[in-house]
Amino acid sequence: MTKIIMSGCNGRMGQAIVRLAQNSKKHSIVAGYDANPEKKNDFPVYSDFAQIKEAADVMIDFSHISATSSLLTYCKSQKLPLVLATTGISGALEQEVFAATQAIPIFKSSNTSLGISLLLSLVRKAARVLGETSDIEIIEKHHNQKVDAPSGTALVIADAIKSCLDYEPEYIYDRTKEQKKREHKEIGIHAVRGGNIIGDHEVLFIGSNETISIGHFAQSRELFAEGALKAAEFMKNKTTPGLYNMDDLVASII
Repeated sequence: MTKIIMSGCNGRMGQAIVRLAQNSKKHSIVAGYDANPEKKNDFPVYSDFAQIKEAADVMIDFSHISATSSLLTYCKSQKLPLVLATTGISGALEQEVFAATQAIPIFKSSNTSLGISLLLSLVRKAARVLGETSDIEIIEKHHNQKVDAPSGTALVIADAIKSCLDYEPEYIYDRTKEQKKREHKEIGIHAVRGGNIIGDHEVLFIGSNETISIGHFAQSRELFAEGALKAAEFMKNKTTPGLYNMDDLVASII
């Protein structure tokens, strides 16, 4: 049984993970953290990490970047492995996360879908073959409550493509600021927000005579919840500090 502290337990993803864990014989949510702890759960919920008394094997975080520093402090104090899936982490906060990997094991992924891991593998292969001859565009779509844009997953996809190119690409988020022709070195990244779209990502390799489209379209938040619980199982017995990701999880499965 993997004992889990669920950070962001009252959010959409937090509740999806709670529901799966409740119906699982392999996972148990022993405590939760949320900035709005009023929602009823069958485990204690705290609005301050320092108040958590329950022992756990791992923490899963789907909260907000405003809580990241506090949860890192808590996990370091408890030597608790962390599955960090909150999006929008960048700049100084990202450096704080990397510094924490010197003290505790951290699994960091902005998307816990195994399918997205497969997509990343495919776009790397496509970039090696088509990167010199194609214009590359990324389109991501999410629900109208998502705050950060572009999505963390879109940036991960762009970075995966970048790692396979012989040139240094420029990420372009807005073409209205300059009226000019598209340059080959650009990777366009576009964010669409509306309705209750869970998460769609499409990568286009657009050549002179053909377009290759590689996409992933989430149909349920349980997809990400399942991946997060698999990540928690993977991190449960990790004692060596360091940074882990979905590639490590997939490698452990296959």
